Amino acid sequence: MPDWTRDGKLRAGWAFVVLALAFALTFGSVVLWLAHDQQRVVETAMRLQDQTMPEIVRHQRLSRNLEQLRQEGERVYAVATPQARQQALFVVTLVASHPSILDHPEARELARRVERFLSDAVRDAGSDDAKLMESYPEWQRLAARLGVLVDDVYIQGVNQAGGDLKDVLQAMEMARVKLFGAMLLVGIFLGVFLWLLHRHLIRPLQRIDRVLSRLHVDCPRPEFHDRQMAEIVSVERAIGELHDALRHNEAARQALENLANLDGLTGLTNRRCFLLQAEHELQRAQRYLRPIAVGMADLDYFKRLNDTYGHAAGDAVLRAFAVLVQESLRQTDLICRYGGEEFVFLFPESTVAEAEVLAERLRSRCADYDIRLPDERVVRVTVSIGLADAGQGSIESALKLADAALYTAKRQGRNRVVRADARPSGRPEHAEPDRQDIDQAE
Repeated sequence: MPDWTRDGKLRAGWAFVVLALAFALTFGSVVLWLAHDQQRVVETAMRLQDQTMPEIVRHQRLSRNLEQLRQEGERVYAVATPQARQQALFVVTLVASHPSILDHPEARELARRVERFLSDAVRDAGSDDAKLMESYPEWQRLAARLGVLVDDVYIQGVNQAGGDLKDVLQAMEMARVKLFGAMLLVGIFLGVFLWLLHRHLIRPLQRIDRVLSRLHVDCPRPEFHDRQMAEIVSVERAIGELHDALRHNEAARQALENLANLDGLTGLTNRRCFLLQAEHELQRAQRYLRPIAVGMADLDYFKRLNDTYGHAAGDAVLRAFAVLVQESLRQTDLICRYGGEEFVFLFPESTVAEAEVLAERLRSRCADYDIRLPDERVVRVTVSIGLADAGQGSIESALKLADAALYTAKRQGRNRVVRADARPSGRPEHAEPDRQDIDQAE
């Protein structure tokens, strides 16, 4: 007896044998099906060649003769001499006796009527053209019937050809669908075969299975559904261990990335990451001559708040202000906790005047924003903001201008927004010592 299973699971090799047999039977059935459609196409094409085409030629010849009969009748009335009229009448007689017309009952009856009418009209009129033209209205009615019959004969030929062509097209379309199905079947078989070969039979995969089986991780492996293939069960065990390791590594990588790029207290971008992103935005704006502005904000009297309520309260205020900033500014604006109670903003695609509108909205909302401390007390803080154009130079030089504007806002009474281009002319150029004095006073 062949060994079909291992540890209660079906071996992939035997599964491949079953798949190959099923494919052979199915593909053979499709080939026979295609052969039947091909025979149908051949038979329809032969009928089209042997029967339909001669019939179409007969209808075309009949319609052509009927049209000539109508034209010669018109000629009887159009010519000016009796000799020419007799000649046209002779042609009418010849066309009316054509076999294609005689074989068609309706055409034969109408042709005889036309022949008799024209003969009687010519005989009764003699050489009197006026008398001949008296019968012209009746001839027009006969000519109209000839025209209708010509159209009917033509349509009959077209319909007959169209029916056979439709059969041929249907057979060819069905054959095309079946051929596509056969190709799809072959593709599925090859895909499944290659999948089995890749997953279960190739020696490098067996070596990878042994390596993965030796891996050890702390997290529990994921649960898999019960499989029927012994090789699949072995690979799934290894995948479970690999999944756990990857999840652990991803968590560690994400934690390291957060430590490197985000401020631990507020969750905002930290100073290092902000400077990298801001430098990239500045290069883009300067390359394409787009407006860009920076802003620097500082919470007013923050040191006094820390001394009064404690550092836990100060941390709560910083976190609340970070949330307020994210809600007040745009998603495209870069927001950074620069250090302590200082925050820095970058406004892409914005002039200083446009950035001032956003900053003023932030300042106004901050002044009216109730912040609940850990001890359930509620406080309010204000913020001073300095703005500067960043369209020229580096991010460091733009931040220096914004910091100088922030100093001016502090000097002018805090809780305000000041633009670097709106500084009073008497402000000292080097204001850092005074800035420190202001911070200590807060």
